Amino acid sequence: MSQWIVDRLFDTQEKQKPLFAFQGTVNWMRALSILVDGKDFEDDAIKAHYSNVKRRPNVNVDADNLVFENMLMAFHNHASLISLNKDISHPYNTCRTAIVCWYYSIYFTCSAMIGAATGSKQETHTETARVWQFDIVDKNLVLSPFSLSLSSLVESTVEAEISAYRKDNKYSLNDGSPQNEDEAWGAVVSYLKGTCEYEKYRVEEKVKNSSEFKKLGVQNFRKKVARDLRDSQLRKKGVNFLTQAFRYRGKANYRDSVFLSYGYDQSEQIKMFCQDLEKVSFVFQRMASFYLSKRVEKGTWTQFVDDLEKNSRLSIDTNFFRVLAPLCSRSSRSINRNLYTQSMLLTFV
Repeated sequence: MSQWIVDRLFDTQEKQKPLFAFQGTVNWMRALSILVDGKDFEDDAIKAHYSNVKRRPNVNVDADNLVFENMLMAFHNHASLISLNKDISHPYNTCRTAIVCWYYSIYFTCSAMIGAATGSKQETHTETARVWQFDIVDKNLVLSPFSLSLSSLVESTVEAEISAYRKDNKYSLNDGSPQNEDEAWGAVVSYLKGTCEYEKYRVEEKVKNSSEFKKLGVQNFRKKVARDLRDSQLRKKGVNFLTQAFRYRGKANYRDSVFLSYGYDQSEQIKMFCQDLEKVSFVFQRMASFYLSKRVEKGTWTQFVDDLEKNSRLSIDTNFFRVLAPLCSRSSRSINRNLYTQSMLLTFV
């Protein structure tokens, strides 16, 4: 099939491969959606994971305000995802916007969790991802697969840590849409490695443009002195879920302009993709709610949800923010599913 705009845009540089980019984008979210549908994200399991979290010994109004403000923004972006999915007769029209809404749903939720942990506020997305690592990930305050991370970008470290995650699992994003948890796990590790390679490339380009590199009189990293300079910078960087999400948004919003809405018709995959974005957003916020409710001043989380229920002009239910005790007549898994269904219903307030 002739693709005039692809040839025109990339005739002077390495030709991009829209299908390759499409597979990575869609298959990563499919993998996440499969993994969050497992038993680890039942209410009982989430509650157990945060069972040792202690409330702050002293009330911190400013830190709590960061939590509530960021979760309100996350809630709004999740509402946008739901609205985009209500008319999905032509999902290509909204899929790129859906990725941006998904990212900000995740980003603001992460910012709320950081606020609950230490009360700190970051000015950039990159800094938020860095603080997310040592405030949340390193302290085991997020569930897998959202906890996957690489401690540096040095090749030997990356290989060892990726190998530990993979074990005998060889599945990658290029093998197609994952169908089960094993394939989904391989796909998320594959995306982690791919993000690492992208971040490593960015660091290498920055090093090449530095005065220190130019003083060495080299053109690449073949010499040990150049590799040492590069690795000193790679050790300072890592990759985590928020790093991946930031790359994901950038790919959809700033780079690879043709990959998501051009070429062969893959409407059914795009439709499922948009639904996966919504599902992962929902589960991530629900998981965070268990942690946040245990950190803010006692009673204020319930007041927050009650106030949203009364005054929010958004068209979705706030119940998925409620940290409920499992009901005797239903499993926590069925409660989760029921809350997910409720979150997609119109609630006129």
